[in-house]
Amino acid sequence: MKLQVATRIALYAILQLASDPRKQFAAAEIAERFGISVNHLAKVLRTLGRAGLVEALRGAGGGYRFRANARRVTLLEVIRLFEAVGAGDHAEREPGAASSEGRALGRVVEEIDDIAEATLGSITLATMQKLVEDERRERPKEPQEGVARAAGQRRR
Repeated sequence: MKLQVATRIALYAILQLASDPRKQFAAAEIAERFGISVNHLAKVLRTLGRAGLVEALRGAGGGYRFRANARRVTLLEVIRLFEAVGAGDHAEREPGAASSEGRALGRVVEEIDDIAEATLGSITLATMQKLVEDERRERPKEPQEGVARAAGQRRR
């Protein structure tokens, strides 16, 4: 499954925010950590805010804070804010879709979509946080992506 850039940014940001719900994170801090544009991140954070998952705190020392329950919010809920999941209607308009082969392929693709949707709906942010911690234990000295990217650009 390929996720749009905005969706990936949303998942990175919400996992960062959910890592410490009491802490306020500046958008610039999150953007630097993941090597992404602050402007793109701000748009994504507004969408997450409208969904009630994060809150923006204004003023000096402001930033963003996680508002939801990491044990209840699933990857599917976040992904659906940014893209359609399992929307197989588009296949009916493709050439050959009305043929026996096209209908058979459509059933297979629909089943794959159903499996992906069920999987994403079963993985909570808390589960993802555990996976992130496992990754950190396995590769503790791995540099942050934004820092590594900036270092690579300076060498050129």
